[in-house]
Amino acid sequence: MKITIVYDNTSRRKDLEADWGFSCLIEARGHRLLFDTGADGRRLLRNMQALGIDPMGVEEIFISHYHLDHTGGLQDFLAVNPVRVYCPASCRPPAGSDAVAISAAMEIHPGIYSTGELAGIEQSIAIDTEKGLVVVVGCSHPGVTEILSAASTFGKPYALIGGLHGFREFQVLEPLELVCPTHCTRHKEEIRILYPGKYVEGGVGTVIDLPD
Repeated sequence: MKITIVYDNTSRRKDLEADWGFSCLIEARGHRLLFDTGADGRRLLRNMQALGIDPMGVEEIFISHYHLDHTGGLQDFLAVNPVRVYCPASCRPPAGSDAVAISAAMEIHPGIYSTGELAGIEQSIAIDTEKGLVVVVGCSHPGVTEILSAASTFGKPYALIGGLHGFREFQVLEPLELVCPTHCTRHKEEIRILYPGKYVEGGVGTVIDLPD
């Protein structure tokens, strides 16, 4: 399993563009899903090109929530590769797309799950691995505790990757083995200091390899 951050507030390389927003490519269980699309489609596609990621190799898009910094690149991407889009029920589906509106928790593919739309705004994705669930989040608007609890329906969370906003209940991270806070996370430094052994620095170009 491999997760590559392709859109984030910071960048790991000079040839990759940082911007307010988030997107990552998830390669897991024989599938390639793009999680969110950042704020700007041209920047998203340029970063993908610089990272050697062919947009035509993406099978589906998973949208966490409707905010522009997570959906701004969607139409530009679909113009290149019109794939199926999984979006929360509160998110207006892109015009002319093969869209699946998700309200309740569901299995998208064997071992790949949506938490369902939580708090009427956001869904997260959970991928089953030999070590437990890898949970990828957009902004964690419903709350990290609530998201991990919802994901626990499918197994034990092992890793958490994505935006955590103003999350401060740091003890919730204790059972996890990997934490990669990105994008809107306000307290990255506190998380890094508290959990140096499980902290992974985000940014465009970060690649996280995990056991399937």
